[in-house]
Amino acid sequence: MSAIFGEILTFGQTNGHEIQLKVFGDELYARYETLTGYSVIYDDELGLFCYARLAAGKYRSTGVPATKEAPRGLARHLEESAAAVKAKTEAQRARRSGKSRRGASDMMRTLGPNKGLLEGRVLSNGTVKGLTILVNFKDVTSTVSRSDVEAMLNGANYTANGNICSVREYFQTVSSGTLDYTNVVVGPYTLSRNREFYVNNLLIEEALQLAVADGLDLKQFDSLGENTIDALNVLYAGQTQYRGELWPHNFNIDLTFGTVKTDLYLLTSLGRSPADLSIGTFCHENGHLLCRFPDMYDYGERDNDTLKSAGIGTYCLMGSGNHLDNGRSPSPVCAYLRDLAGWCDNEIVLTPGDTYEAKHGEYNTVMKFGTSKPNEYFLVENRSKMGLDRGGSSSGLAVYHCDILGSNELQQGTATQHYQCALLQADGEQHLERNANQGDGTDLFGARSGIALSAESQPHTREWDGRDSGLVISDITEPGQNVSFKVGAAVPAQSIAGKATPNLSIPDNAAAGVTSVINISKSGSVSRIKVSLDIEHPYIGDLRVALSSPAGKVEVLHAQLGGSTDNLLATYDSASPGVLGSMLGQSIKGYWSLNVSDRGRSDVGTLKSWKIELENAPVGVAEV
Repeated sequence: MSAIFGEILTFGQTNGHEIQLKVFGDELYARYETLTGYSVIYDDELGLFCYARLAAGKYRSTGVPATKEAPRGLARHLEESAAAVKAKTEAQRARRSGKSRRGASDMMRTLGPNKGLLEGRVLSNGTVKGLTILVNFKDVTSTVSRSDVEAMLNGANYTANGNICSVREYFQTVSSGTLDYTNVVVGPYTLSRNREFYVNNLLIEEALQLAVADGLDLKQFDSLGENTIDALNVLYAGQTQYRGELWPHNFNIDLTFGTVKTDLYLLTSLGRSPADLSIGTFCHENGHLLCRFPDMYDYGERDNDTLKSAGIGTYCLMGSGNHLDNGRSPSPVCAYLRDLAGWCDNEIVLTPGDTYEAKHGEYNTVMKFGTSKPNEYFLVENRSKMGLDRGGSSSGLAVYHCDILGSNELQQGTATQHYQCALLQADGEQHLERNANQGDGTDLFGARSGIALSAESQPHTREWDGRDSGLVISDITEPGQNVSFKVGAAVPAQSIAGKATPNLSIPDNAAAGVTSVINISKSGSVSRIKVSLDIEHPYIGDLRVALSSPAGKVEVLHAQLGGSTDNLLATYDSASPGVLGSMLGQSIKGYWSLNVSDRGRSDVGTLKSWKIELENAPVGVAEV
């Protein structure tokens, strides 16, 4: 999947000159604005982009071409309703899956159901030969030659048009030689219709038919001996049209030619001339096609989440990194996905007390710090601005919080809603989670003495459920070819306890109840908490008992359970599943409050005493 985040792009019009528009979205749903901020849609009857108005939450054409003055009173930045967006997204997904033997929900994923990867044939190792077909439209052609494309895909020391390397060289580099991916280029062939026809009609089958009719043997593209084409790429003439079926995308199509069948394909543009050739989108979509990498950004309407975020931003090819330098210097595949692809044969386990050196471009290495869960861990890598990172948004040490069971759709950062791979942004602003940008100059860790990351820092290294992972990073050196850092030791967890004996009478049938406070003076964050109660009452089914942290977090310990049982003598321990989990990671220091209220009539009681026991999560120290 290929997403656009407010880029200015050029579009053709059947009955008008090309027009520049600002684009937001992906191949399932997108919206378009003029450079002055007015929403537009393509009017099929006029063959022109026209200003859009809203009717029942949906775009409708005003009939006024976007090249003319906007209609009086029309508001800027109109957006369709969430229901309209969802309906259009589902309709496009259904159209595309009509030619697929898989459901579209299995194809477009921001999570990886196959141990972090998408399901399907994985071709991330060995020698793979892809097929690339070039096509012209009846009304749009390109001066890009077959040899131009062959050089971009397969060339050695390729730097034409400012590209950093060829597609083959890119995958050889990020896979440390594990994947050797080349392409046989055929065509160009001329399709039977004008370009506008293919906005609503997928051209893949026609392109492949033309190639087969030209005598192409498809069996050469089956490296696994499964009578399946490993990689099918179709490049169409002219600038990329980010509309309908011409939007660059990767999907499945179920076609059979003799004994050979198709599986995944890529469709993107060829450009008008060799000056338009860039490797970014081709590499991104083949990351899906070959390696089954998920998208590392947020679609904005999947996994029951409608909030938009930037995911990993420009810090991975599979985020928005394929767009860097107009696609000519795509970001490397991040350490998280390289590890899942099996490209990292050198795993360095980060151990407290040691100093490490992260080498830029050492793509076969993964530096990992485990947590209490096998699926959750932290990764560290050097992303200084050089080599494949020359177009990066920031420079320095990258630290990722990873969970193969997460989803790049979920930016909330909670125990149940979090990314597969979250970049811990050094400035603590969480711009990526808040969709403020796709990356900025303060995201990575530059030179820093003392502690840069710990359970108490912002950002922090606690696990998604609030427990301290124990990771402490300090004394980071300047960005460059080698970046040194320490993995700090940690002060052992300490137990802190407080007790109150208020002997407060609990008023009958009064929601306000009574409150008792215990002041904890030590600092730290909660890694475990126990609360013990001694409440005298002849009918504990009337009682509601709630604990509040110094930061105001509230958790109900007892919710009018137990009926006519006498007296509430109980201990609640976060070590038990589902108990006091919201208090983990809370600051220890401050006033902890216990509120007890009687919510029924006739019986009264007394809060005799209560006790709180806290384990202070280990705190990192810079010197080791």
